Amino acid sequence: MASPAAGEVVLIGSGLIGQSWAMLFASGGFKVKLYDIEQQQVTNALEKIRKEMKFLEESGCLKGSLSAEEQLSLISGCLNIQAAVEGAMHIQECVPENLELKKKIFAQLDQIIDDKVVLSSSTSCLLPSKLFAGLAHVKQCIVAHPVNPPYYVPLVELVPHPETAPSTVDRTYALMQKIGQSPVRVMKEIDGFALNRLQYAIISEAWRLVEEGIVSPSDLDLVMSDGLGMRYAFIGPLETMHLNAEGMLSYCDRYSEGMQRVLKTFGPIPDFSGATVEKVNQAMCVKVPNDPEHLAARRQWRDECLLRLAKLKRQMQSQ
Repeated sequence: MASPAAGEVVLIGSGLIGQSWAMLFASGGFKVKLYDIEQQQVTNALEKIRKEMKFLEESGCLKGSLSAEEQLSLISGCLNIQAAVEGAMHIQECVPENLELKKKIFAQLDQIIDDKVVLSSSTSCLLPSKLFAGLAHVKQCIVAHPVNPPYYVPLVELVPHPETAPSTVDRTYALMQKIGQSPVRVMKEIDGFALNRLQYAIISEAWRLVEEGIVSPSDLDLVMSDGLGMRYAFIGPLETMHLNAEGMLSYCDRYSEGMQRVLKTFGPIPDFSGATVEKVNQAMCVKVPNDPEHLAARRQWRDECLLRLAKLKRQMQSQ
């Protein structure tokens, strides 16, 4: 078996995000401790990880150079937080999205960590200035926000606290690259970070178009899945602009007036309730009934599609 990478990684919380992080870090050869407060939660998480890794290996989609068994041997459970963090070089918090709960965890960790370990949160929207306020080790703190499901979608947003040391950002960036993720630096904190600000902008206009009777919910989703999303799977909106004319300057010169005209027609922020939510829900349930079995099956289909897309992207990039 190949030797594990230097240092250990600790995951605080053994839910779906913690499980995905465990698989990612093990794929990079890191020893992983999965901490939670109940033995049954840890046991269940390790079993789910085993099943998922075996499935990935059988389908030829397991990340890293180690076998599933070799990667699984790197992951262990832990019920003692003091023992878990001993010798850790990176701690990734993965508890539910509750500010007070997360602050309580970080205050506890702040008392027992050394001056070398990076203390990172998986939060999708809580600001670092609120999460890490008052911590003695604030220079070592950062948000590393993965995209759900993290094993299949490589983006990780790195968001520093105003007092986070540049070396903390650099170390986390290098670590994310080491485990095959695609880190991006969010230079300063902003509500929603980058990904959710873009996602919410799309959702907001999608909602308005349906609410105003411009398109049906199912056709709206087709606009993205068979339209914009086809391009955005490989290039972003800025490069799309660059390629859709003779470069960026040409695009802005040609289309800026039209873009501004259209943008001025955008309506107010929707409240996501009332008749429209009933209409959208009905359309979604026709496609995917909202019982646990159908939703789980559709998520599995989504994840398999993401695996295939990731494989295609790797092939494209290597050509």
